[in-house]
Amino acid sequence: MFRSLGALTRWLLLSEWRAHPLRAVVAIAAIAVGVAMGFAIHLINAAAFNEFSAAIKSLAGQADVQVTGREALFDESVYPRLARHEAVALASPVLEVDAAIPGLKGSLKIIGLDAFRAAGISPDLLGVAGQGRQIDVLREDTVFLSPAAQAWTGKRPGDTLRLRAGTHDFELRVAGPVAHARAGQRIGVMDIGAAQWRFDKLGKLSRIDLKLAEGVNRDAFQRKLAGELERDYPGRFNVGQPNDADQETRNNHLSRAYRVNLTVLALVALFTGAFLVFSTQALAVLRRRSQFALLRVLGMERRSLLRQVLLEGASLGLVGALLGIGGGYALAAAALRLFGGDLGAGYFSGERPSVQFAPFAAAVYFALGLAVALLGCLAPALEAARAKPAIALKSGADESALAGLARAWPALLAIAVAVLFTFAPPVFELPLFGYLAIALLLVGGIGLMPRLARDVFRLMNRALQRRTGHYPVLSLALARLANAPGQAAIGLGGVLASFSLMVAMGIMVASFRISVDHWMLHILPADLYLRTASGGNTAGLGEAEQAAIAATPGVAQARFLRTRPLSLEADRPNVTLIARDIDAHDPGKLLDLVGAGATVPHGARPAWVSEAMVDLYGARVGHTLRLPLGGQSAEFFVAGVWRDYANQSGSVVVRLPDYRALTGERQVTDAALWTAPGTSVDQLVQRLRALQFGPALQFASPGEIRDASLKIFDRSFAVTYLLEAIAIAIGLSGVAATFSAQTLSRAKEFGMLRHVGVTRGQVLRILALEGGLLTALGVACGFALGLVISLVLVFVINPQSFHWTMQLHLPLPLLAAVAAVLVAASIATALVSGRFALTGGPVRAVREDW
Repeated sequence: MFRSLGALTRWLLLSEWRAHPLRAVVAIAAIAVGVAMGFAIHLINAAAFNEFSAAIKSLAGQADVQVTGREALFDESVYPRLARHEAVALASPVLEVDAAIPGLKGSLKIIGLDAFRAAGISPDLLGVAGQGRQIDVLREDTVFLSPAAQAWTGKRPGDTLRLRAGTHDFELRVAGPVAHARAGQRIGVMDIGAAQWRFDKLGKLSRIDLKLAEGVNRDAFQRKLAGELERDYPGRFNVGQPNDADQETRNNHLSRAYRVNLTVLALVALFTGAFLVFSTQALAVLRRRSQFALLRVLGMERRSLLRQVLLEGASLGLVGALLGIGGGYALAAAALRLFGGDLGAGYFSGERPSVQFAPFAAAVYFALGLAVALLGCLAPALEAARAKPAIALKSGADESALAGLARAWPALLAIAVAVLFTFAPPVFELPLFGYLAIALLLVGGIGLMPRLARDVFRLMNRALQRRTGHYPVLSLALARLANAPGQAAIGLGGVLASFSLMVAMGIMVASFRISVDHWMLHILPADLYLRTASGGNTAGLGEAEQAAIAATPGVAQARFLRTRPLSLEADRPNVTLIARDIDAHDPGKLLDLVGAGATVPHGARPAWVSEAMVDLYGARVGHTLRLPLGGQSAEFFVAGVWRDYANQSGSVVVRLPDYRALTGERQVTDAALWTAPGTSVDQLVQRLRALQFGPALQFASPGEIRDASLKIFDRSFAVTYLLEAIAIAIGLSGVAATFSAQTLSRAKEFGMLRHVGVTRGQVLRILALEGGLLTALGVACGFALGLVISLVLVFVINPQSFHWTMQLHLPLPLLAAVAAVLVAASIATALVSGRFALTGGPVRAVREDW
């Protein structure tokens, strides 16, 4: 392909790369980083989504239809009806629990099956018993572990596995493997009756898998059965197909906002790449303007020159996009090994998917990188082609080529449209208009730089002229900046783009982190918190244990809490129900309330919903909300809205007595304890450990919970921090490359200054002042623009993406440090480049001038 280019085209292209390799490398790096991050995030999400869906499919086996409850567990009395249905060939009951394992963090999914019925629907889930011990699949003291579960627990066939139910531990013998489980799938399988008994779930099921009779239309049967169950058991069951549209949407909703926001951050890096391509090509065109004019005089056509400049920009995009595709694949593989499929955010815990190359996605991101480069070089290419040779041949006409940049109305229009977009609602539950608003703000901010630079530096120059005394160095620096705003804007734009994005990201992350910290301070008022296990849903505290804890000497007050998932809509992730001891007259003591509440009518059951419930389910203060509890659809009065950073899919807080009255359940999952005067937390922990069930308890102070939560927060934002660091590095490199190129291209100007008596040291001071003043203005404008963008991130994109609000916090020390580094880097670059520009002497510098 390269040889097919004309000799002149190849010569111009290669000579430009040889003359200024740093600028080309920085532009290529920016495009490569944007493509790599976007492609990697796509591969990671696809791998996690496919692995998650495949795991669900493997658990469902050959089931045509699945019946699940709106509650996590439902009464098994519906099973005989389904098993005897005329359209059902086989019905397999299933009980799934996430079992806590003493000494291990996390949980093991235990699947209880009827081996005789599961053999016809999900044979891959059956355990493989040892020779002559087939009866083990029915024993109440055996479990079969998948290879991944054996590796995680360190148990092999014949070993004993200890599990926890409530506060009591029991042992099961590992009778063999689940040989056909998917690689990496961490599960244990046992007899369903034994599982119900061992985990105190007698009479409860998680789902019923149905295999239909031959000739039965699956979709028609699903609709008919759903109607029958809704008629006879209103609000209790969901009827679906394994990995149907509802399940795919449900899986997609788990992490969509998180990964979409990461993808947008990657595209921001691409935007930076586009601007660096623009600055690279604009400076290259300015420096070679007279050469292009000479080529035009010698017969080169306008379209050939346009094609040449576009080809130079496209070559940057081509190399950057290719490097980005390769780098993105490598980055995805490394991230999956280090963080898992959720990049540390906790959406797909336990999954360790492998990356698969996606040709179509690779082609899309490659085309995107190439398009960004072409977009960046379009304006310089058009200017080079439109320039009149007679004018362009004259030295000193460079600024006229940039006169078009001084028009302010396009930038003001972009900013005005951006403001309107911030009031637009989400589209498909995504803040698409918010993203467009940020893009338009960046474009508008950069577009205002020429006019702003001209006005600011002219005002400074006039103020200097009115002062008594002589300041030749400062006067020359300000005169240059005031009268060449187009070239100043190229340098300013790089500073503005990079620093404004740094400011916006820094403010958003700091606001989120500090808001989470303050939220935890509010919702963790007790002195000590305890639970029976750090993972799973089988551990808990019964009534006797609760009474013993409350009666322990040194406990001034004990409040208990129970959490469980609820399915309100089949195509959405589960909502978290939180039943706790809460005062309906003063819920703000335990909840971070948002807005005004409502007085609870006499006899009504109050509930407090999270902000996500308002956005996703339309819950409103003063209205009623129906929840599936205790096998019925229970009505609650929405008494208020609270801020919940722990449950993105929504949560509902109800009073513990109301929950117990509806469900009959007495067990709780957590306890909050206040110490009596004269009792320390350590003393109370020692007394609680001395209880009969004390060894099964886990304790944490509010400070420990906050520290652990903030570590999880930082791990979730690890990729965001990486993107921010890359943006800083690219911004610094881009500023250095731009200032270096501008300084070297002004060798003739410096030669003329030397001829009229300006010393070498004064020229260097002029350059240092120009670099410092330009960067200082860019930093000031970048801070203002970044603050505006952060407002969009905090108050528009974040609520529309994650359905929670936060307070604004400015990390001023961090921003000041980055600003100081930028200013220092620009001054240093100007000085170093100035030394190179002055090496040839004043005569040599002007000998080619006309």
